[in-house]
Amino acid sequence: MGPPAVNPAGHARAGRPEGVPTRGTTHPNRLRRVDRWLLREARRNLLQAADPLVVDLGFGHAHWTTNELAHRLARLRADVEVTGLEIDPARVAAAAGHADPPRLRFAVGGFELDLDGRRPVLVRAFNVLRQYDEPAAWAAWARMTGRLAPGGLLVEGTCDELGRRASWVALDRDGPRSLTLAAHLGSLGSPAELAARLPKVLIHRNVPGRPVHALLAALQRAWAAAAPYSVFGPRQRWVAAVDLLRVAGWPVLSDSRAARHGELTVPWEVVAD
Repeated sequence: MGPPAVNPAGHARAGRPEGVPTRGTTHPNRLRRVDRWLLREARRNLLQAADPLVVDLGFGHAHWTTNELAHRLARLRADVEVTGLEIDPARVAAAAGHADPPRLRFAVGGFELDLDGRRPVLVRAFNVLRQYDEPAAWAAWARMTGRLAPGGLLVEGTCDELGRRASWVALDRDGPRSLTLAAHLGSLGSPAELAARLPKVLIHRNVPGRPVHALLAALQRAWAAAAPYSVFGPRQRWVAAVDLLRVAGWPVLSDSRAARHGELTVPWEVVAD
């Protein structure tokens, strides 16, 4: 599966940020799962960057998750700069007074990532593409990855209102590299609950005969087979299920530490069609 022949800027008007306003709902700590993944998996990208510029695209009606991202990344590199971009000027104005730490700012912007000629090494775009159709989501991916710095990474995904069910795709300038599913294991009834949080380019492909459906079905079977581990808690059951997937031949990228946090990461080729 690859991007269709769509002009990434086809729906943008000259002089206006590219995209349309989102619902903007957010909550403190909503994006803690993807941020934990970023601290681990994007560590090298950030530490090696000549210009440690990070973008939080579409931060919503409140500044919380952008501030959290800035604080978390500052643990890795004190001079990291985080810019929260929003297409809605009113949201930017409301967030501007909450720019803490000092290397955090908020600005009006969209998929074009207009940053005065600078290119970000990391872009987090969460719950931004839910209202787009699949061709437009592919086009947005192409537009954003085309603006990345060398060695840069785009992480695009979606989660529920409290951040307990999430998925995201990691992309570099050549395209998608991996898919991650993540859950708060204490409240997870079944891995099937993650299907509703698949990224836009995959959610409508979750039908029999498609690779992403095969992955979720295999995870569901592994979860059922790991039921005896539930006596030790949901975390041990998830770890066992991920191990069973690996034994069954799925190319699981998640190590045991990631699995204990309720993550499953696979190469993009596993779900591409």
